[in-house]
Order: sequence, then C-alpha cells, then structure tokens
Amino acid sequence: MQVEWKDRKMTLTRHFLRLTGCVVFVVAGIVALAAAPRGLLALTSTVIPNQNGDGRIEVLAQGDGPVVVLLPSLGRGAEDFDAIAERLVNAGYRVVRPQPRGIGRSVAPLGGINLHDYAADVAAVIEQEKKGPAFVVGHAFGNRVARMLATDRPELVAAVSLVAANIGKAPSTPKVREAIRNSANPALPDVERIKALQFAFFAPGNDPRVWLNGWYPDVLAAERAAGDRTSRAEDFAAGQAPILYVQPAHDPLAHVEDAKAYKEQFVDRVTVVVIEQASHAVIVEQPEAVSAALITYARKLWPHQTLQ
Repeated sequence: MQVEWKDRKMTLTRHFLRLTGCVVFVVAGIVALAAAPRGLLALTSTVIPNQNGDGRIEVLAQGDGPVVVLLPSLGRGAEDFDAIAERLVNAGYRVVRPQPRGIGRSVAPLGGINLHDYAADVAAVIEQEKKGPAFVVGHAFGNRVARMLATDRPELVAAVSLVAANIGKAPSTPKVREAIRNSANPALPDVERIKALQFAFFAPGNDPRVWLNGWYPDVLAAERAAGDRTSRAEDFAAGQAPILYVQPAHDPLAHVEDAKAYKEQFVDRVTVVVIEQASHAVIVEQPEAVSAALITYARKLWPHQTLQ
C-alpha cells in the first residue's frame, strides 16, 4: 500500500511539473511577446480599391500612432523599406507601405498613366487609414509621387521626405538610365548587373549584390513612362508641404548641390540631411541613419506623440 501510494504521488508530481512547466512556458511566451520590439509585431497585408476605380492596391501596415507612408524606388517594391519600417514602428508610428501597381497584389493599369495616377493610389491609402494627414516618404522615383500627392491632395500630407531625390528639371542622363535598366535586367550576367548597380546605386565600399533581386522590369518601364509623361514643373515644389530632404553624399542621380539649391529656393520649408557613405540606394545602404533622420523630423511634426 505504501509503495502504491508513493508511485501515485510521484506520478502526480510529474503531471504537476509538466502542467506548471507548460504554464510557465505560456506565461513566459506572453511576457516575451509583450516585451518584443513593436516592429516585430504583426505586419498586415490588405487590399483596397484604388481611387480611380480601375484597380486595387496592396497595403503593408504595422504599428500604431501617426501615419508614415513609405514609397519605394523605380521598379522596386515596399520590402526595400523593411529595416526602416521596423525602426519607425519601434519609435511609435504607424507605417503604411502601398505596393506600386504591378507588384504583389496591386493591380491597376500600367499604360497611359502619369504621376497623378500614382499619387491618387497613395491618396486612397491615406484616406483608408482615417488618421489625418500623413508624413509621406518617397525614395528616388517615390519622391516624385510624394511631391505630386502634396500638390494634388495637400490636405492628406503633413510633410514629405524626399530621399535620394533627383529634383532636377531634366531627366536622368542616358548613361544613368542604361545603368538602371541593366541593374533590373535578370537576363544579363550578374557581373554586368553588379557593375551597373555599383555605378548607379551604391557608394564605394557598399555591396551592390543586395539589389540583384527585387526588381520588376515591367513596373520600372511603366513608372519611367509615367514620370516622363508628367511635367517636372508640376510636382517640383511639393505644393506647400514641409520637406525633409534626405541626400546621399555619393549619388550620381541626385546631387548634393541640387539639395542645396532646393533649400535656397524654398528656404525654411526645406530641411536637408546628408547621409554619408551612401548613394542612390541609401535606404538599404544606411537604414539606421535614414531612420534617425525620419524619426527626428516626425517628432517635430507630432511633438506630443509619446516616445517609445
């Protein structure tokens, strides 16, 4: 009888330990989740109708707080902003990334459109958020979309950030355009593409191979045509929006002297931040420095936002 009771006691003890072990594991999991960086929490992907009524836009969103919209470069998708998005979310902002037409689940006409159409897509995304005017950040080609949005729909834009922005009133040179096309062309040997990437996008010492993938040549061609179809004078000034100009120090497409001239023209409306050891792909070359510039500026836009 004594032996039987001891065996039952040991069995009960083992069951109790397993149970409490599970409880501790679950509780620890909850604590770990609560303590996890905000940028690691759920990234949602939704699809909304575009404003023109002829397509739909996929929107990647995460975080809570004032809205920061991130618009990617020519022929590339929202994933280029992954590292920056995480930092912004951790700083207390809601980060919204519309996929451009032709990427992911974003489907809308690519022919016969201009920058007003791309800006209207972003307008639909901001309106869907229902959180008031957004801080709209455009990288390279995305900066023209941001400026056009600020021109067409100023009530939706708290400020814009022009990141690696070719704000010149003339298109890029044929040599630069060829390098961009070659960078995105998967039919070319990697060695040729890497050479083109290094020339057009990456500062000396930075590894261009990180951009061998992630290109959408059809989207690139459509965006290029839409940009050429739109007078640069239309979006040049970004309406009357406040502007954060994030300028790479070594950029063959967007020059430091252009940033200085833009500042001289628009004076107090423009804040210029130069990012060292970076070229046109600055958002992947120096994500920490770009994030710091964006967060510093956002805190001035929303000074009462609780810091994370």
